[in-house]
Amino acid sequence: MGDSVFSPQAVQSLLDTDLYKLSMMQAVLHNYPNAEVEWEFRCRNHEDLRPHLALIREQIEALAELSFSAEELAFLEGIPFFKADFIRFLGLFRFNPRYVFTGVENGEFYLRLKGPWLHVILYEVPLLACISEVRNRQRYPQVSLASVRERLQAKLDWLRGEASAEELSGFKMADFGTRRRFSYAVQESVVGELKASFPGQFVGTSNVHLARMLDLKPLGTMAHEWLMAHQQLGPRLIDSQIAALDCWVREYRGQLGIALTDCITMDAFLRDFDLYFAKLFDGLRHDSGDPLIWAEKAIAHYEKLGVDPRSKTLVFSDGLDLPRALHIYRALRGRIDVSFGIGTHFTCDIPGVEPMNIVLKMTACNGQPVAKISDTPGKMQCNDENFGRYLKHVFRVDASSG
Repeated sequence: MGDSVFSPQAVQSLLDTDLYKLSMMQAVLHNYPNAEVEWEFRCRNHEDLRPHLALIREQIEALAELSFSAEELAFLEGIPFFKADFIRFLGLFRFNPRYVFTGVENGEFYLRLKGPWLHVILYEVPLLACISEVRNRQRYPQVSLASVRERLQAKLDWLRGEASAEELSGFKMADFGTRRRFSYAVQESVVGELKASFPGQFVGTSNVHLARMLDLKPLGTMAHEWLMAHQQLGPRLIDSQIAALDCWVREYRGQLGIALTDCITMDAFLRDFDLYFAKLFDGLRHDSGDPLIWAEKAIAHYEKLGVDPRSKTLVFSDGLDLPRALHIYRALRGRIDVSFGIGTHFTCDIPGVEPMNIVLKMTACNGQPVAKISDTPGKMQCNDENFGRYLKHVFRVDASSG
């Protein structure tokens, strides 16, 4: 791609997304093809995005031009858990801008999605990547790929100097940086550099397009939306996490076995994560709250169930940088297998650049509210206060948490 840090189209391909969007999409096709959902964009650092509205709309229109190529579909066919009917469906898939609503409301930029889950599920990651790149193009036109590579090399030099060869032998890191990347070109450059510099430690990327282009392993299983939607898809609310995990197990039969724990807090998750699930899932993913407190809870839970923690994996993916990842690794090494998904620290950590903290979260399923409480105070996401209170009551969550 040369040395340009921006490209006319922020998203390169329908594969330019995170693997877990495709794995969840297949499960939606097979289990909930008629579910209707609503999503809402939030900029947590309250940046004014109104000046970028026209350019963001241009990128949304450009997304509708994308389709899966024969080569891309062939790549997906080579991934063992994707079924033939899903690959055929993707061959017909196009983004439909009718499901995307943008504008200005109460003096703020807004973006919402509303439509069939199956047809809007792929929007989340590319939309966030588009918004990030459009904003960065306007604010930081001076950034060069040389400065990006220099910054990355400084981090990798730090890791080489800080960690012993023995420690590095078991240290596993992956790129999880698609949604908040500075630009596509930056992510491509960073991932290529990580593969070249740390082939033993760098285990892959969540970005399926880059995995295909750079011959890497695409990584990811499920996201919060999978558990959130089940709050309105399953039988009773109290059984929603069990229903989500159970459906996943039936869909993937032992593959894609990392479960996400913080949709309603780790404690509420572990009450549902019994011996059946502990044996069927390969491990757990951390995405909020204190990582070491969370890890100790996971290890204690496995031990209580009679499962050897060393046979399981903990994946950490919450706002990580290399020093934090190394600290967690040292604390847990030898007790349980660990792996690190690093996002913004790899794909949008550039001198003079302030990364955005942006999310696009499901707010409703089948016309009813859904919520994510998480293990970090203040990160609760729910548009309906009554439902949020009811959810906390049902799952015995402290009213002040989330």
